[in-house]
Amino acid sequence: MAAPYFRPNTIYCGDSRDILRKFPNECVDLIYADPPFFSNRRYEVIWGDGYELRAFEDRWKGGINNYAAWLMERVGECFRVLKRTGSMYLHLDHHASHYAKVEMDRLFGEENFINEIVWQRQTAKHSDSKQGAKHYGRLHDVILFYAKSPDYTWNQQYVAFSNEYVEKSYSSVEPKTGRKYQLVAIDGPGGAAKGNPRYEFLGVTRYWRYSRERMAELYKEGRIIQTKPGNVPRYKMYLDEMLGVPLQDLWTDIKPVSTSSESLGFPTQKPEALLERIVKTSSNPTDIVLDPFCGCGTALAVAQRLGRRWIGVDVSPTSCELMMKRMRGLRASPQQVGMPMSSDDLRALQPFDFQNWVIQRLFGRISATKSSDMGIDGYTFEGAPVQVKQSDDIGRNVVDNFETAMRRMKAVKGVIVAFSFGKGAYEEAARAKLHEGLEIDLVTVGDLLKGGREGVQAQ
Repeated sequence: MAAPYFRPNTIYCGDSRDILRKFPNECVDLIYADPPFFSNRRYEVIWGDGYELRAFEDRWKGGINNYAAWLMERVGECFRVLKRTGSMYLHLDHHASHYAKVEMDRLFGEENFINEIVWQRQTAKHSDSKQGAKHYGRLHDVILFYAKSPDYTWNQQYVAFSNEYVEKSYSSVEPKTGRKYQLVAIDGPGGAAKGNPRYEFLGVTRYWRYSRERMAELYKEGRIIQTKPGNVPRYKMYLDEMLGVPLQDLWTDIKPVSTSSESLGFPTQKPEALLERIVKTSSNPTDIVLDPFCGCGTALAVAQRLGRRWIGVDVSPTSCELMMKRMRGLRASPQQVGMPMSSDDLRALQPFDFQNWVIQRLFGRISATKSSDMGIDGYTFEGAPVQVKQSDDIGRNVVDNFETAMRRMKAVKGVIVAFSFGKGAYEEAARAKLHEGLEIDLVTVGDLLKGGREGVQAQ
């Protein structure tokens, strides 16, 4: 019986290691993991609403060995919760994929490594091979595909034939229907040894692929063609009946999100077509898809659209809020577990997540710039500037500097949010109101936890 904590169609806020430890063994069918890459970069971007600044760290102290240990601790929990018939896809780039491959072989077993998928995420025009760079352009990510056992779910996927192949191989066209076709051999390879029957058909005797009865049916249907008496009959194969080319491990046909209308502004957002291919291949309707680093929720959105159940986990409350919004837009009814509920929870957040939480509670918007913002972290719904301090006992100097920023903006109302304020802060806010007409609300995190700014008065 599944533990109560395990709930499909739920977004969990927290470290995937800690969240998954509360899940029962072998409870999910497919895992797509797109962890923060070991790229030593910080991303700051404007997300889809056009205002809110989101940022997340992709910075790992201690080097690649520390990163690999961090990653595999979480992948180990993924392995435990994966069903015997399940598969896992681990999405990485050139910095760490080879380290992860060695560890994944140890965890899953070398015999359960299925593919190293290469996804071309950029074109040469957008590669990092700028003038003066002493390396080949880096265009691709690597997706390591492992199965839990040989009995893993597999639904073969296909891609369309190339135009060149169609023109060459399907050059014949039926005049009445316009259907393209080619004529293919129907003699039985291997002869009697392969169980193929031998008989005479349309004056030609040999081993055939079909029985005499089936051959007669196909001929009556117009699918067996003899171009002239004495020629070996052939089978009419229509282009529109073909599935295409079986999908290979080099994926160059899926463009990055930056070139599409899907973009939410999330810097490492993956295209839905990429996830659709994975979900269709390695799961069936009603299966459970888990994304333990789900970011903006592309895997969840695709799973929902394809009739799968899903579970998303992310350490960032900002990401979890975005996922909730995205899933509701798909008419899903997600549950949410683990969002910050106390002062201690909020103190533990990354600064950008704390800022986002505060601004959301004020029904405002994040400042669109991080440089030259004069200490302004966001704006209220009415447009008043907001400064956020993830600290206690805020003093007079903070309020004084905020007044300077308000004057530059020609704002007469503003809000400072912190865990607590000192006596000097309240005195300076009162002085600014009395002598300069500047109304500055000093709002504590406790006030927001109790219900936002309702009843909070300018000091």
